[in-house]
Amino acid sequence: MITTRRSFMAGAALAVVGNLHAFAKSVSPPSPFGALPSLRQLRWERMETNAFLHFTVNTFTGREWGEGDEDPSVFNPEGFDPDGIVSALRAGGMKGVILTCKHHDGFCLWPTKTTDHCIRKSKWKDGKGDVVRDIADAAGRHGLKFGVYCSPWDRNNANYGKPAYVETYRQQLTELLTWYGPVFEVWFDGANGGSGYYGGAKETRTIDKHTYYGWPETWGLVRKLQPEAIIFSDAGPDVRWVGNEKGLADETCWATYDPVGEDGGPASPGNILSSASMKGTRFGSHWMPAECDVSIRPGWFWHGQENDKVKTPEQLVDLYFKSAGRGATLLLNLPPDRQGQLSAQDVASLEGFHQRIERLFRDDLARGARLRASNVRGQEHRYGPQMLVDGNPDTYWATDDEIHTPELTLDFARPQKLNVVRLREAIQLGQRIGGVALDAWQDDAWREVAQATSIGNCRLLRLNETVETSRLRLRITDSAACVALSEFGVFLVQE
Repeated sequence: MITTRRSFMAGAALAVVGNLHAFAKSVSPPSPFGALPSLRQLRWERMETNAFLHFTVNTFTGREWGEGDEDPSVFNPEGFDPDGIVSALRAGGMKGVILTCKHHDGFCLWPTKTTDHCIRKSKWKDGKGDVVRDIADAAGRHGLKFGVYCSPWDRNNANYGKPAYVETYRQQLTELLTWYGPVFEVWFDGANGGSGYYGGAKETRTIDKHTYYGWPETWGLVRKLQPEAIIFSDAGPDVRWVGNEKGLADETCWATYDPVGEDGGPASPGNILSSASMKGTRFGSHWMPAECDVSIRPGWFWHGQENDKVKTPEQLVDLYFKSAGRGATLLLNLPPDRQGQLSAQDVASLEGFHQRIERLFRDDLARGARLRASNVRGQEHRYGPQMLVDGNPDTYWATDDEIHTPELTLDFARPQKLNVVRLREAIQLGQRIGGVALDAWQDDAWREVAQATSIGNCRLLRLNETVETSRLRLRITDSAACVALSEFGVFLVQE
C-alpha cells in the first residue's frame, strides 16, 4: 500500500506540474512591435563602445583631408605597434575597432591590386607591410571585433567620377572583406566628390550621390562577402550616422528611422537631414539605430600640436551618457601617431574613462531590493520584475497586452543614496516605450526626480542631485504596446 500510495502521489504531483507547464505555455510572449533588429544589429547594439583608428598619409603630412597627391613614401611608422594599440583599446573598454583602410586621399593601408597609391610604395617595411592585416590580427588576439572604413571618395584615382572607378572601389571592398577574416562593421563615409588630384587632373569632380556608387549593389556585395557585418552610412541600411561628429545623440533618440535627404527627398550617403538623424523616427519603418562618432582629439588624425587638447576621462564619460546612454553607440576615434602608436595622453584618458564607467556600474542597488510590479503578464514568473535584475538581456518584465502604463516599485532594505538609473528595453521585440518618470519616496510622499522619453537598448538617467530614499518608483507614462523591459538598474556615482 505504501508503494502504491507513493506512486499515486508522485503521479498526482507530475499531473499538477504538467498542468502548470500547460498553463505557462498558454501565456504567450508579447507580440513583436514595429520594425525589429536583425541578429547582427542586436549583437552590434549590445557592444555599445567601439574605437576608430584614423591612420594614413595624413598622419605624416599634418592634413585632415589629403588631396590625393601625397607621395606614398611619406608613410613610414617605424615603431608601429598593433598589439599595443589594440590592447590599449581593450583596456579602455572598447569592444571593436574600425580602421580607416582608405581615406579620401585614396592611399590604401593594404597591398591592394587596384592601385599603386598604397602601402606597397611606402618606405615602411620596404613596401612589404600590411597595416590592415596587422590590426585585424591584433584584434583577434586581444578579443576585439574588427571593422573596416573604405572611403567611397578617392581624390587620387584618375577614374573617379567615371563608371570604371565604381568597379575599382568594389574590388577594394572585395579585398578587404575576403583577405582579413570576419568583419563586424563596414563604414561608408558621406564625403563624396569635390576637388582632388585625380591622377594629375587637379580638378573638381561632382557625382550623383544617389546613383553613382550603385549603393544597392555595393551593399549587396558586402552582404554576400560578410553576411554578419553591420553596414553603416548616413542612410544605413543597418546603422545610421547620428548627424554630427560630436558624439551626441538627441535626448530623444529612436532606433527606428526613415531616412530623409536634406531637401526632404530620398536620402543617400552624403545627403541626409542631420537633425532628423539625431532623433530617428518613432514608428519608423526601418530598424536603424544611431552611431555617434567623435574623436578624442580636435582632429581625426594625429597632430602633435593637439597633445594638450585630448578629451579628459570626465568628458568621455559625459559623451558615453549622451550616446550609449541615449540608445545609440559610441564610436571613439584614437588616432595613432607617426611612430604608429597611440599617444600616452590618449591612452591615459581612455583608461581613466573605463575605470570610471566600471566603478559606476559595479554595484547595482536594485539587485538587493524587493521589486513589485503593478502588472505581470499572465501572472507568470518568467515575465516578473525579477527579470529586470538577473543580468540577462534576453529576459524581461512584461505586462498584459492591454497594460501600457504600469508602475514598478523598488523597496530597499534601508535608505540608499543614488543618482543614476539605467533602463533597457527588450529590443528584440521592438521599441515600445515613449515616456517614463522616476519617483523617490521622501517625507512620506512620492517626489518625481527624473523623466525620459525613448529607451531602446539603453537609457541612462542622471539625476540632478543625489537622492536618498528607501523606495523608488518607475512609472511608464507612454508606451505604444505592452511593456517589455529587460533592465532597471540603480547606481551611485561617487565623485
